[in-house]
Amino acid sequence: MNKLLALLAFIVIGAFIGILVMEVPEPDLAMVALLTFGLVSYDFVTSARDKKD
Repeated sequence: MNKLLALLAFIVIGAFIGILVMEVPEPDLAMVALLTFGLVSYDFVTSARDKKD
């Protein structure tokens, strides 16, 4: 269930960032959005892994 919610959140923030970049075509905003999406992707990948505690 947690992975499903994490995937949903990942898709929603990706859509939000995509719409923002498409509607406001500024190069600086696109770079910040790309950095933000990269950090979100990294967090999604690292936190979605199975923990072996």
